[in-house]
Amino acid sequence: MPSVGRREFLKLSVALGASLAWGCTPVRPSSSGWRERRDLYPQGVASGDPDDSSVLLWTRRPYADGRDNATLHVEVADDPAFTRVVAKTTARVQAGSDWTCRVLVGHLQSAREYWYRFVDEEGNGSRIGRTLTAPAPDDPRPSRFAFVSCQDICEGYLNAYRRMIYEDERATPEERIGFVLHLGDFIYEVVQYPDQVKDGHRYDRRITFPVKFPKGKIVAKNRFWAPDSLDDYRALYHAYLQDPELQDARARWPFVAMWDNHEFSWQGWQSIQEFPGTEGWVPAQTLKVAANQAWFEYQPARVLPPGSTLDVFTAPHVVDTLVKEFDDDGLGTEPNNRAAIDSLIAYRALRWGRHIDLLITDQHSFRSRDPGSHDEINPLFADDTLGFVPEELWAQLDAGRDYADGHPPATLSFGDKSVANYRAGEAPQTVLGAKQKAWFLERLRGAKATWKIWGNSLGTPDWRVDPQHLPPALGTWSGAGYGLMATGDWGSTYRERAEIFDAVRDAGITGFAIVAGDRHSFWAGYAAKALPPAAFEPVGVTFVGGSLCSPGMVEANEHNLKADNPLRPLYVANPGGGPPQATVNLLMHHGVRSALEFASSGDLQKARALRNPDLAPHLSFVDMGGHGYATVRVDARTMVTEFVCIPRPIERSTRADGGPLRYRVRHEVALWRAGEKPQMRQVVVEGDAGLSV
Repeated sequence: MPSVGRREFLKLSVALGASLAWGCTPVRPSSSGWRERRDLYPQGVASGDPDDSSVLLWTRRPYADGRDNATLHVEVADDPAFTRVVAKTTARVQAGSDWTCRVLVGHLQSAREYWYRFVDEEGNGSRIGRTLTAPAPDDPRPSRFAFVSCQDICEGYLNAYRRMIYEDERATPEERIGFVLHLGDFIYEVVQYPDQVKDGHRYDRRITFPVKFPKGKIVAKNRFWAPDSLDDYRALYHAYLQDPELQDARARWPFVAMWDNHEFSWQGWQSIQEFPGTEGWVPAQTLKVAANQAWFEYQPARVLPPGSTLDVFTAPHVVDTLVKEFDDDGLGTEPNNRAAIDSLIAYRALRWGRHIDLLITDQHSFRSRDPGSHDEINPLFADDTLGFVPEELWAQLDAGRDYADGHPPATLSFGDKSVANYRAGEAPQTVLGAKQKAWFLERLRGAKATWKIWGNSLGTPDWRVDPQHLPPALGTWSGAGYGLMATGDWGSTYRERAEIFDAVRDAGITGFAIVAGDRHSFWAGYAAKALPPAAFEPVGVTFVGGSLCSPGMVEANEHNLKADNPLRPLYVANPGGGPPQATVNLLMHHGVRSALEFASSGDLQKARALRNPDLAPHLSFVDMGGHGYATVRVDARTMVTEFVCIPRPIERSTRADGGPLRYRVRHEVALWRAGEKPQMRQVVVEGDAGLSV
């Protein structure tokens, strides 16, 4: 039985803005008079951030009869029939918190399954939810979790959750998922209304319109609507949490959530918004606070809003003010910016048994300005047709004044074009910011579990390509060597990523693994700060999960790259007139020559024979068109990450299992010793992974 006292739990529940339910003895049958009325709890139920003796519970019970608050009864049982109620309490819901309810249930047994429900004063009950507590820190049994991201319900369907539920219900108890790590883009704040969507479709997808903002604003030259108030952000959660697959998933497992960009703003950073077609930055301190408040109200997470009460998020008073000055770590010094960011700090840690220390970081609230988002650089790419960024140019942009041991070039060059180096006097870019990074490195060095897992909304593998091997007919590459297909995440944050990976090496940390989202694609490989011709020295393993339903690069290429585009074979091809094949997977993993060979011959063996071995030793798998989810199983010796990929989810599956699979691929890593390099073994368990391996 946990030894933490009721007084300590009461303090914790106050800190988390939650009511307290305390495990009780003796256990008794329910006496609440519960009768299920799901219609009165339209967003369902949820649980989150469990530890080995407690868990947060959540629901929303709105009222429209003019009252401003109401009382709910909460029951927790160790059986689904509620004949053994182990904890109960009352909790207030009120209009000021959009009728949401957070309850911290304490004094529970570790590694146990529980059921919970909410009941109003008339006996009208929520659906029943299931949750789990974490194993004790010394529990040696294997542990398993899933990680997911990117669920735009306006453009697709969450069949992956249905598959996850189906498989988990049929798994043995020891092989079931303990929690779901949601790595962001839980909502998409940019939505389209019918007049903004040509023929009601994008690609092969029928666009739906579940979101209508009470206020809203038009952005990106009338391409999208975006939130312009707290009620607008709440409207997004109202709509998303009525999706049946998402609601069922939240009712089955505790979720551990971190936001990515779309929970606040598409191209936002700190409290600043940027939109394509909009000149300059849009100060959005009020919207950053609103986004944080809505996230707090709808995600049962152990996060601490300063000054908040048990019932209501206390929003600081901020004014939308242009941020002009930044400190040496790139953080805007404008007071409203600081107050908006600090209104909710979401980075945190979770321990799950003997084998998992999970460290979760925020990649957007503290990051410095993207060094490539400057108009000054545009002349370098005025005549470019390839779309790649030279690796050496990005290294200069990323490092700023620290490039070449403090000797950055006076100019930035690409081919025969040059511009002044606007980064020469600025600090290297940061994603984490100084304070969060110090916390992260301290927790990482002090982690005692077998596996130290970094839950990160942004992927860390390099986006490297080898355009120096392009045939002249496709274009002339003016870079000195390799190029980058994309920038903006950890794959191009060279200096800070190296600082973290060097800390892992220097501290002799083993079992270091990264799980990430955002890229709308599946990646598996090694965590290394540099690639050949520099020394390739991996210190861990890294994985990126495919999107649950949001469109990815392969789908965009199929529709946007015309058949007569000379570059199309690098990205998608139809060898022999067959269905589209994602040659971009070969481009990223094996190189230009492999992609072009397969596009021409359709012979995968010939294509792999032409691979560039120095291009991507950090990759063992990449599928730029994968949808689905990933699971992780760890024990004292091994980490097994499984990619479960489903067909493109353009229709809601009516099958109990969520529909067929494209593939199931397993990546197995044995625990390595300090100074050793991790080794990954890959097995295609089911289906056809195509050009991804």
